[in-house]
Amino acid sequence: SPGGKPVIYNAFMATFNDGDEVIIPAPCWVSYPEMVKMCGGKPRIVTCDISDNFKLTPEKLEEHITSKTKWLILNSPSNPTGAAYTSSELKCLAEVLIRYPQIMILTDDIYEHLIYNNFKFHTIAQVEPALYERTLTMNGLSKAYAMTGWRIGYGGGPEWLIKAMAKVMSQSTSNASSISQWAGVAALNGSQNFIYERNKKFVERRDMVVSRLNKIEGIVCNNPDGAFYVYPDCSGLIGKITPTGTQIKNDIDFSKLLLEISHVAVVPGGAFHSLSNFRISYATSMENLNNAMHRIAKFCEALE
Repeated sequence: SPGGKPVIYNAFMATFNDGDEVIIPAPCWVSYPEMVKMCGGKPRIVTCDISDNFKLTPEKLEEHITSKTKWLILNSPSNPTGAAYTSSELKCLAEVLIRYPQIMILTDDIYEHLIYNNFKFHTIAQVEPALYERTLTMNGLSKAYAMTGWRIGYGGGPEWLIKAMAKVMSQSTSNASSISQWAGVAALNGSQNFIYERNKKFVERRDMVVSRLNKIEGIVCNNPDGAFYVYPDCSGLIGKITPTGTQIKNDIDFSKLLLEISHVAVVPGGAFHSLSNFRISYATSMENLNNAMHRIAKFCEALE
């Protein structure tokens, strides 16, 4: 498809009935809930705690299942947190899902190759083959191969679902660009050595950013397993006041004032359906990141 988004959109358009619900662990990618609503479904946002590394637990999953639940979305590693599910964690979620045969699983594996520190990537249909016929696995070229503008995504799932998705796609976007498809073939079949070399640089950047953030009073930052984001908690700074007398009431205020005063752009957690956090991308140079960490530290030190 022309990007990963149409894979998700086509799946929802092909399967939704009025009132169908989709369980979405949050923090989550901004487009998931909106695509659900555009296709006539109802997103059920499940807040996942920093103490669980922002991951869905079996208990929370079962608590939010209803007779209307049609899909569960899993994104590992995650945008915005970088958290990834281990094989055992996926197995525990699978044990719940097996008891609810009406639920389909969408696993967004777009950051599959952005995994660090010997973390072993797994996807749920691989861990539990009993869910194979209920799982749509989505991937693409945007992240691993830095081919965002080429717009190539792909999905694999049960034959009946793929056929239904193809009908939707035939009446909307038709096919992905032939030029982009051939570029994708070259990327997937070519040497993959660059992934290892690039990931080493990402680890260096991640470790520096996490270390510097955790030295700032009022900020707590988990060490992510993959992707290229960190998702610090800034709840310790809520209520504080800037030197100009402006109070920080929430994550949006923090992000806005950080931009206005220190000229550092971050994304507030509210965009990802979680409060008291903000997202930083470390997909930039070490020089830029060092400069940003210095400015964030100075901004926070000046708060009263």
